[in-house]
Amino acid sequence: MGSFDIVSRVDTPEVTNAINGARRELATRYDFKGSKCSIEHNDDVIILTADDEFKMKQVHDLLFTYCAKRKVDTHSLESSNLEKAAGDTVRQSFTIKQGIEKELAQKIVKSIKVSKIKVQASIQGEEVRVSGKKRDDLQQVIQLLKETKHTVPLQYVNFRD
Repeated sequence: MGSFDIVSRVDTPEVTNAINGARRELATRYDFKGSKCSIEHNDDVIILTADDEFKMKQVHDLLFTYCAKRKVDTHSLESSNLEKAAGDTVRQSFTIKQGIEKELAQKIVKSIKVSKIKVQASIQGEEVRVSGKKRDDLQQVIQLLKETKHTVPLQYVNFRD
């Protein structure tokens, strides 16, 4: 009996590399010279600080460009509202989402059951395990889930025959 796991993980070293690249460009770009723009990274939180909303948009675009270059899906970054910070600056934080939330896992299991593919799906913590007798059925489930849009990026790991 074959199985695979559906997970939502972000490659943390790649996020760190993207942030470091964005910081380097922030330090060398002429339009940011003398500004109070910065990017901070603490565990699963990224904090952007800028002089005003226009510069915040530029820092935001810079970070997302570097994330795209490092193949980090930006849908896994959940943003907070723009807020006023000390010294006439603005701040925005992004939380890196790891794992599949319970509601989304239930929707995934339900969509697999509705499809009538002969597999079993079960929620195991922050991931969903799909098991079935035929490899083609498992691949059909992966294809079904790739076609539907989800709020978080999904990966398919531990594929076993």
